[in-house]
Amino acid sequence: MSQITHGVWAVLSHPVVYSAFQSFMGAHSFRQRFVKNYIKPFPGMRILDVGCGPADILAYLPEVDYWGYDISEAYIAQARKKFGPRGRFNCKQLQFEDLAEMPKFDVVLASGLLHHLDDSVAVGVLKLAHEGLQQGGRLLSVDPCLDPLQSPVARFLVRNDRGQNVRNKEGYKALADKVFSSSCVEVRHQIWIPYTHCFMECRK
Repeated sequence: MSQITHGVWAVLSHPVVYSAFQSFMGAHSFRQRFVKNYIKPFPGMRILDVGCGPADILAYLPEVDYWGYDISEAYIAQARKKFGPRGRFNCKQLQFEDLAEMPKFDVVLASGLLHHLDDSVAVGVLKLAHEGLQQGGRLLSVDPCLDPLQSPVARFLVRNDRGQNVRNKEGYKALADKVFSSSCVEVRHQIWIPYTHCFMECRK
């Protein structure tokens, strides 16, 4: 995984600090829109969250069948403490053999993940997502994005993200097209704390 974990970014390895930083960056309204406009959850929906972090998205979801995977022990410990039996939280890197023991999912989330991964690893994650989805299921990802229309402040913040593989929308779509036959991308510019995100939806 290609990300900066030293210097000022080291504090974000602490789950409470990470969640507080996300809130400062407008995560509350962002997650509300993401859930409403992209996830479109319903009770009992099966959701696999790859790179789930402390699973903060769960606070915005109804009673769903949520499986979260992350390699950070601190993040998974925080998710278990905060959400308890509402989800199944696993501290490990998801593998194909894990998927063989799991149900097929309606949605696979890769929120804020792909920009931490080089192309080969990112494609591997997308293949895992494809395998884990039921027919008609959707992969949903959102990552910081470079875009010619973004403000100078947004470009500076995006370029200085912890993730070392921030792409433009064409770069993210090129990854998806290696695995999924149907994908669409959308770039959105945030005004409060200027920032630019690429939303991607891929259907199996």
